[in-house]
Amino acid sequence: RLLARQAIAGLNKLELKRPVPPDVEISQSVKLTPIRALFANAFGLSDAELFPHGLFKGKLSLSVYDRLKDRQDGHYVVVCGITPTPLGEGKSTTTIGLSQALGAHLGQQVVTCIRQPSMGPTFGIKGGAAGGGYAQCAPMEEFNLHMTGDIHAITAANNLFAAAIDTRYFHEQTASVKFLWDKLCPADSAGKRVFEASMLPRLRKLGIDNSDANALTLDEIERFAKLDIDPDTITWKRVTDTNDRYLRQVEIGTSASEVHKKTGESLGRTAGFAITVASEIMAVLALATDLADLRLRLGRMIACFSRAGEPLTADDFGITGALTVLLMDALMPTTMQTLEGTPALVHCGPFANIAHGNSSIVADRLALKLVGPGGYVLTEAGFGSDMGGEKFFNIKCFYSGLRPSCAVLVCTVRALKLHSCEAPGVVPGAALAEVYRVEALDLVRKGAANMLAHISNVKKHGVKVVVAINRFHTDTDAEVELVAHLAKQGGAFDAVTAEHFAQGGAGALALGQAVMAACKAPSTDRFRHLYDAKTQGVKEKIETVVREVYGGAGAVYTEGAESRIAKYEADPSLRALPICMSKTQYSLSDDAKKLGAPSGFTVTVKDAYVSAGAGFIVVSLGAISFIPGLPIKPAYYKIDLDLSSATPRVVGLS
Repeated sequence: RLLARQAIAGLNKLELKRPVPPDVEISQSVKLTPIRALFANAFGLSDAELFPHGLFKGKLSLSVYDRLKDRQDGHYVVVCGITPTPLGEGKSTTTIGLSQALGAHLGQQVVTCIRQPSMGPTFGIKGGAAGGGYAQCAPMEEFNLHMTGDIHAITAANNLFAAAIDTRYFHEQTASVKFLWDKLCPADSAGKRVFEASMLPRLRKLGIDNSDANALTLDEIERFAKLDIDPDTITWKRVTDTNDRYLRQVEIGTSASEVHKKTGESLGRTAGFAITVASEIMAVLALATDLADLRLRLGRMIACFSRAGEPLTADDFGITGALTVLLMDALMPTTMQTLEGTPALVHCGPFANIAHGNSSIVADRLALKLVGPGGYVLTEAGFGSDMGGEKFFNIKCFYSGLRPSCAVLVCTVRALKLHSCEAPGVVPGAALAEVYRVEALDLVRKGAANMLAHISNVKKHGVKVVVAINRFHTDTDAEVELVAHLAKQGGAFDAVTAEHFAQGGAGALALGQAVMAACKAPSTDRFRHLYDAKTQGVKEKIETVVREVYGGAGAVYTEGAESRIAKYEADPSLRALPICMSKTQYSLSDDAKKLGAPSGFTVTVKDAYVSAGAGFIVVSLGAISFIPGLPIKPAYYKIDLDLSSATPRVVGLS
């Protein structure tokens, strides 16, 4: 199959240049394989199983899993990192470079599963997330922009639900129960009323067994028709895929039409926006296993509470079916490719500091069947092993039932120097201090404490660790050799240098071979979750993560957090959920200034809220914005369309 893929002469051939050109120029210089041909050659897919969106991207049908469900899975490899600097340590780039090494150079069946980036950071300060240099997902313009519209579908579904909530509140304040009932279940010419299928879940929740709308009592009619929304409890935000600080808090419903006509009372309220990838719907899509599961999870999403304190879900608003329709195509992963023609599935993009930070279960399950026994699926977890890595093990694997064969831990000499706690800070847009550009073995040795903590975190889950040292041109041989020595001494299965940014897959051959060896080596340990989500209490789970992953001593709780957690503890269905810790990505602790491997600290749990659809309790350890702002000079200053050639060409995208 490798030979068949490469038989199309001239496709996916890298021409390495020095210095390395800008990412977008490299991506545009490679002649890519049409996506249908690439996946058909690699996996024998039929035309009915892949739906092209143009030449180089498409949608993979979920029916592929049904066809291959009895096939043995391939090796499952998660890629995470150490605690990053604000510049990032090249985790996405390493994931893609490893894929190119395995598929284009070592002859292995491989699929890379990565998250879809938000366009907010793409036009802000971070840039895109297609990898970089000669290790990219391509075409990088399509990867970083609209792709196949999944984020737009999530935006539409999220905002439809938001509109439904405020509209229902408005009508309940301005109409009688009888008027609501007559509109929700109007009588036909014969006087007969019929419930919509979308209304039945609310009837079941209320314990109303009679699905005959004509037989309800007056009390049952009132309980069904009036949600009695407490506006102060509405937590569902509208979303946009743009960095916009002015939407963090807004006043809605301020026009003359949103006023109670009899009393003159304004029915507006204070609300706010989130960035689309922070929507619970994004997490729901990423954790759903199929369409039926997606619908169930959407129906469980809690938007607000009634004045009596009852949670009100999408099912209560009768909107679950409509949300599922908006998202049905978005549940299919997007098919793309790396620069060297290895297949990729791009799907979902929840942030790792405010959500679980992993691509979808659907994509991973499909990929494992596609590569089959002996093949490799690479899946990326956001930020460090304490962030997306911990949530991969304890949330994603909890729901998928999948077990990783090994983990790749990405580190850089630059990050280790920062974690020595003796080097100057790293600031985006500013020149690096000299110490980051010259050999400094003592700083590397001291900063390695952070890497060793992350190795320990992964091994606590019973998973072998391969450390990938993403080498920069300023790193010396002695520095990378020291990192490899300390990593292996600290329990890593192997530690190797990778130079895929400048060399493509050829620069990650040693990493590919190390991963293959780790996956095939007999396991001396058994995969395990860090805590038992179903039996342990909420606080017990929180403090287990603090002690075992962060290296802290425990947690203290604000009064508000204590109150919410007590409610969750009292509800068996919520108590049994895994926890999703929301904290800074720049420290193992909840304080971004605590670098290295701090210990003995106490974290402060400031808030907690349940994402019942996604299936976890979010535990907030700090003030993390749900919608980023723009810097003084955003990335959009450099982005433009070059119209000087016959085919318009995107420039400035990174």
